[in-house]
Amino acid sequence: MIDLTINTDVAHQILTGFIKSEVTRAGFSRAVVGLSGGIDSALSCVLAVEALGRENVLAVRMPYKTSSPDSLAHAELLIEQLEIPSKTIEITDMVEPLFAADEKITKLRKGNIMARERMIVLYDQSEVFKGLVIGTSNKTEILLGYSTQFGDAASAMNPIGDLYKTQIRQLSRALNIPAPIVDKPPSADLWDGQTDEDELGFTYEEVDRLLYLLVDHRYSPNECVEAGFDEKFVKGVVKRIQRMQYKRMQPPIAKLSNRTIGYDFLYLRDWGT
Repeated sequence: MIDLTINTDVAHQILTGFIKSEVTRAGFSRAVVGLSGGIDSALSCVLAVEALGRENVLAVRMPYKTSSPDSLAHAELLIEQLEIPSKTIEITDMVEPLFAADEKITKLRKGNIMARERMIVLYDQSEVFKGLVIGTSNKTEILLGYSTQFGDAASAMNPIGDLYKTQIRQLSRALNIPAPIVDKPPSADLWDGQTDEDELGFTYEEVDRLLYLLVDHRYSPNECVEAGFDEKFVKGVVKRIQRMQYKRMQPPIAKLSNRTIGYDFLYLRDWGT
């Protein structure tokens, strides 16, 4: 039996401790979270507030003109529940000139542009608020590469990146995140009617069970098929994990010297402190 159940009390303690440790070791005391109205950013925001205090977390909403009104409303639900400072910065006028530059621009390109523009806004607010940007990508998205490189995948640290989407829901319910956020279909809200599972072609619950065997229990693809998964589904997911490895890595550096960053120069982040 595949059981992705987590001890939410332990996870809660570890993740709040992680945020506090990583923020303070970098010399900061504040954080910035892009609050989309979805469950992932909501969970990261709640954890950051518990780690750093409500006055030290800035929630930033960054709608585009076609963004769902529910996204703004659901983000506001959490802002009011947590009583945290917030800003709403619309990105429409920022991205429209680039969209207009190519009449053949696709939905995918528009989505990537919006994701990267939002990260520009977040890092600008990071300087204004003097806080580090907190990541909002879960383990399922990271493994599948379901994110925009240097867009929503970017952050100074990520407290939820080792939680599968189904585990995100477990912890979110335990931390009393509003039900409209937890229960709605996951969506990046990049265009009208877009949902994650429609784009991926499978449900998070289905793929999480497979990823749990492949990654956490080191099952081979053949063993996953023997465990009852469809062979085509297994091969497709494995291929996607392999193909998206570049998104999970820092850009590789060509080695010329004796001490190359990322290869031989491997001191801990807090070396010298």
